[in-house]
Amino acid sequence: MTKATLEKLLRERILVLDGAMGTMIQRYKLEESDYRGQRFADYPSDIKGNSDILCLTQPEIIGEIHRAYLEAGADIIETNTFNGTSISQADYGMENVIYKINFAAARIARREVEAYMLKDPSKPRFVAGALGPTNKTSSLSPDVNNPGYRAVSFDEMKDAYYEQARGLVDGGVDILLVETIFDTLNAKAAIFAIDQLLDERGLDIPQMISGTITDASGRTLSGQTVEAFWISISHARMLSVGLNCALGAKEMRPHLESLAAISDCFVSAYPNAGLPNEFGAYDQGAEEMKAYIRDFALSGFVNIIGGCCGTTPDHIRAMVEGVKGVPPRVIPVQPAYTMLSGMEPLIIRPNMNFVNVGERTNVTGSKQFARLIKSGDYAAALVVAQHQVEGGAQIIDVNMDEGMLDSEQAMTDFLNLVMSEPDIAKLPIMIDSSKFRVIEAGLKCVQGKSVVNSISLKEGEAEFIRQAKLVRRYGAAVIVMAFDEQGQADTVDRKVDICVRAYRILTEEVGFKPQDIIFDPNIFAVATGIEEHNNYAIYYIEATRRIKQLCPGAKISGGVSNISFSYRGNDRVREAMHSAFLYHAIHAGMDMGIVNAGMIDVYEEIPKDLLEIVEDVLFNRSPDATERLTAYAEKVKDDGGRTLQKTSPGAMPRGPTPGPCPHQRHHRLYR
Repeated sequence: MTKATLEKLLRERILVLDGAMGTMIQRYKLEESDYRGQRFADYPSDIKGNSDILCLTQPEIIGEIHRAYLEAGADIIETNTFNGTSISQADYGMENVIYKINFAAARIARREVEAYMLKDPSKPRFVAGALGPTNKTSSLSPDVNNPGYRAVSFDEMKDAYYEQARGLVDGGVDILLVETIFDTLNAKAAIFAIDQLLDERGLDIPQMISGTITDASGRTLSGQTVEAFWISISHARMLSVGLNCALGAKEMRPHLESLAAISDCFVSAYPNAGLPNEFGAYDQGAEEMKAYIRDFALSGFVNIIGGCCGTTPDHIRAMVEGVKGVPPRVIPVQPAYTMLSGMEPLIIRPNMNFVNVGERTNVTGSKQFARLIKSGDYAAALVVAQHQVEGGAQIIDVNMDEGMLDSEQAMTDFLNLVMSEPDIAKLPIMIDSSKFRVIEAGLKCVQGKSVVNSISLKEGEAEFIRQAKLVRRYGAAVIVMAFDEQGQADTVDRKVDICVRAYRILTEEVGFKPQDIIFDPNIFAVATGIEEHNNYAIYYIEATRRIKQLCPGAKISGGVSNISFSYRGNDRVREAMHSAFLYHAIHAGMDMGIVNAGMIDVYEEIPKDLLEIVEDVLFNRSPDATERLTAYAEKVKDDGGRTLQKTSPGAMPRGPTPGPCPHQRHHRLYR
């Protein structure tokens, strides 16, 4: 009922969050003895400044601050738990009272809200359990000389948030608010923990998520743009997304406008009272801030407003007046695009011909990369990734499945280093492994919305659902292989049947959005000398066409270099095969593929004699096609020259655009 009530109110009017807790606590000029109280009178170290502990030692003061904000007109008050995790409380050695702090904080706020509503039951009030960002970052190293080092692991962060959320939920909060997010991986750990707790309890407590833009660059401290931040946390069961802290309202405005435009939930904003002065204080008065907040409202940016650092009940009272009568932001209907992110967004719109997934950071597909990883030369391995970016890759595929490696550790070590290189980390990561534990290790390193490659039905529905739920909880899109309990699909019907079955499970039972599902209907090698392999290209292309019709919103991918495996070592032939195959596969609906962008030719520039032989092979048009292509390959094997026009970085073979294909005669052979 709380969630339904909140959603109804948010559609009717702009709700008001409270202001700063720390600013108000400072007014009491508390000393060490006040922080200790009787409970911690003999504590062995100083705890002055630990505001959260006041929930246990000075509950009357915290309650008084809540009352002041309620009297000012706040609809939602936050618990005094900004630093209420074991990670943050380690500074005071108070990790053992985390649950008690959060439970007590929730009870204090709950008591004040219920007392206030007894006086005025016509206006609901709500308690938001505040989960702050902690004092550590999961995405960045605190040691400039060791960029792969992390002071905290994803699991440690997740466990800390879980304990905090448990205390807040048991204490009776109406909302869970993950706020002041400067590192999206920290936030993803919090979202994971909350999702796990609520599933265990069978609860549906609404969640508010609020990030912070640290400076005029428009990025979080960990480097993400506003759009990338939204995409990275869009899997959460959010009531609202928003921005708070770091900036004043004037400086926050352009970033809030971007967030309001892209998000499909309610939007919150609670800026600081201007920028801090040289003494770290905030000088912006209530009336000045009211004008900025009213502008947010009149511009249609917000559903919830409030104040962060430096704000007081006077500021909140002014904001209540400022937004009175102004209609709330109407949630826009957003296109159902597939959206991925690194530090920057990758939005796959219908007018995008093809998405290149760089394949060279894969130990199973690149001897050079495998050698570098096995020798521990991660610096040189990063150069391989950088070359993929420069070559036009829009996603980087990372695979560490090699028998001589500790694959989990290698995945962790490499991705931590990737995250320290902005030119690489700006792209989404495809975490590629046949071992789900390795996939999980990768997911724990990446702040953006990545792609898992892959899961399948080969171990049955129960395991498929278990893995899919975890992938969704980590906030990733997923590639599903056309593979079930009977094995890997090779015919068109088997490919289609498996993908349709997986689509139903993912959308109806797991809760995946269709646009977060990517099918790989298996690209197998042709021209192997085995007759039953001759139709493999045709089968993939036809399966692609049918899957796109039967699974609306889903995308299609594949390992492009597989098609030419019989001609490994002969780049001239392989490049022509990749280009021709992609030309037709993209026309049929293929959206992305794992491919070396440097090994793709412009379709129209392939020599006509080679193109005819290649397409005879791909579409099984001639019984001697394989022999003719093999003879051609032998003829050009020793030719070091290159006569084919390469694509520009990021480009793909021209031609696969909507509308009739200029080579319809080929399509008739495999429809």
